Amino acid sequence: MTAIAGIGAPSQNVLVDKMLQRMDHRGSAGHAIRSNDQATLGLAWSHLQIDAAQQFEQKFVVQDQPGYGNFARAEGEALRLKRGPFGVSPLYYGMTRDGLLGFASEMKGLLAITRDVHLLPPGHIYANGQLEAYFTLKRQPPLADSPEIISHELRRRLEVAVERRVGYGNVGAWLSGGLDSSVMAALARPHVQQFHTFAVGLPDAPDLKYAREAAQFLRTNHHEKVVELVDMVKALPEVIYYLESFDALLVRSSVMNYLVAQLASQYVSAVFSGEGGDELFAGYEYLKGLDRASLPDELIDITLRLHNTALQRVDRCATAHETVAYVGFLDPDVVNYALRIPAEYKLRDGVEKWILRQAMVGALPDRVLWRPKAKFWEGSGVGELLARYAEACVSDADFKVDRRLPNGWVLNSKEELFYYRIFSQHFGEFDDLSWMGRTKGAPVS
Repeated sequence: MTAIAGIGAPSQNVLVDKMLQRMDHRGSAGHAIRSNDQATLGLAWSHLQIDAAQQFEQKFVVQDQPGYGNFARAEGEALRLKRGPFGVSPLYYGMTRDGLLGFASEMKGLLAITRDVHLLPPGHIYANGQLEAYFTLKRQPPLADSPEIISHELRRRLEVAVERRVGYGNVGAWLSGGLDSSVMAALARPHVQQFHTFAVGLPDAPDLKYAREAAQFLRTNHHEKVVELVDMVKALPEVIYYLESFDALLVRSSVMNYLVAQLASQYVSAVFSGEGGDELFAGYEYLKGLDRASLPDELIDITLRLHNTALQRVDRCATAHETVAYVGFLDPDVVNYALRIPAEYKLRDGVEKWILRQAMVGALPDRVLWRPKAKFWEGSGVGELLARYAEACVSDADFKVDRRLPNGWVLNSKEELFYYRIFSQHFGEFDDLSWMGRTKGAPVS
């Protein structure tokens, strides 16, 4: 991973350096700042992204590129920002009081120069004060091939996507024991001699059990950590600081992700994550209740919402510990093919992600391959523990008074207010929170 930052004016090295310092967890192998008569750009890189540093020197371009087809970049000759099609890499921008354009990989970096925060949407370019879309997902005619042919081609594309990201082999996998993370681990395993997998959960959490089964089947070097509520509560301030969100469901799912990323960083510099599998292959329970004709559009919608929710969780939890997270499911070749697979092959006989399971027959143990979908915070054992803890920390009177935020949002639970209090301690209050994502399905007033 890298941290990129810049200001649309020359000789702003001191401020750009300050921006990079707030994001030094994204890259400590080196940093550079350059200026011309139009812009000052800064880049901090990890040892995995030396190529980004070389490109900066040659082309005056800074780029965060965690994987094939996914990037966030700024071109300095005439300051131009561009974000990848699915938003795997983050990018924020805003105007200073002096009317200068600034940008940064994370909101906290931008806050070094302005509180005017905007999120650059995936598939968009920002230049000359204008936001322009260059890519979006559109509904395509469904494939007419048999499920056997489709599953075979899907497996091939996933294999290629994973192989592209293996790099020099110092890579492992966050392994929840669910289907998606297990798919990534299974496909990466043949390319890495010493393959490490990682799982975190409360005692007797289902995820730990299934992760052990998958790890044993794949013969990985498996590492697990059992935590208690006290460990989750202790981690919350750091989780919310790096996550830059108080969305209740997002924070809840990020706590265990943060802890497993911390564990993984002791052994590898990059990991595979299964993010995107549920969106592409209809893994959520509510999708079973939709009319089949509307399912393709819903999958496109939730895939396009990933950038500032689940993908933000993946990016921030990994980079908090100076690691890179690869999301093979969001390889453009996989996405383009997956969205053409007929709905009846994704939800079949009440089984979600049926075609993906078919594609991986023999590559995973049956109990893992056919395990029903569980929410991340449920499978890891978190459940309602954090919600109950927050309830005890916020009085009814405080909730009634404090639930309305300066931007007009009305918080819907004591848990969310509890997280917001931590968030505001880190970042202060905002009159505009439009840059912050909200989990689809979570109530918003």
